[in-house]
Amino acid sequence: MYVREREGDIMDSPILLLENTDQATKQMLENVRKRKVKFDKLKKRHNLFIMATLSEIALFFAYLYYTVIKPDSYSFAAMFSAFVRHSLNLYLLALTVGMYGYMDVLRKQREKKEKEYHELRCEIVDRSKDLWKKEEDWANRHLVFEMMKNKYDINLYHEKK
Repeated sequence: MYVREREGDIMDSPILLLENTDQATKQMLENVRKRKVKFDKLKKRHNLFIMATLSEIALFFAYLYYTVIKPDSYSFAAMFSAFVRHSLNLYLLALTVGMYGYMDVLRKQREKKEKEYHELRCEIVDRSKDLWKKEEDWANRHLVFEMMKNKYDINLYHEKK
């Protein structure tokens, strides 16, 4: 369940309902949650595209084997001629290279989102003493950490992943 905090801002209700946590800390927790969601979404898309690219490469090589390599394996010139003779081969090669390129773009985006998420998570870990200043808040911060770990799979106990 999401609750509108201000116009345009939506905060997840378990974070909003946290006790012993001030509004600024709740906002930091919400930001790390949002970055984790973006990172997970991009990670899934990247993994899906890896599988699609590998499948397309396997099918392309199987197609080439049966249409170009097997019939014309007696000569490299004959294989090259057979490859160039059919424009579908060039289109499939362009598709394969394009899919590989997009897969690399997704990898770079995923690494960027992971870095942003990890930096904010580490900042929360580093600033724990500042975020939970009161003695009572400091004693109950483990409840916040457990909720973040159980609900969102975000580890705030240590900087290591």
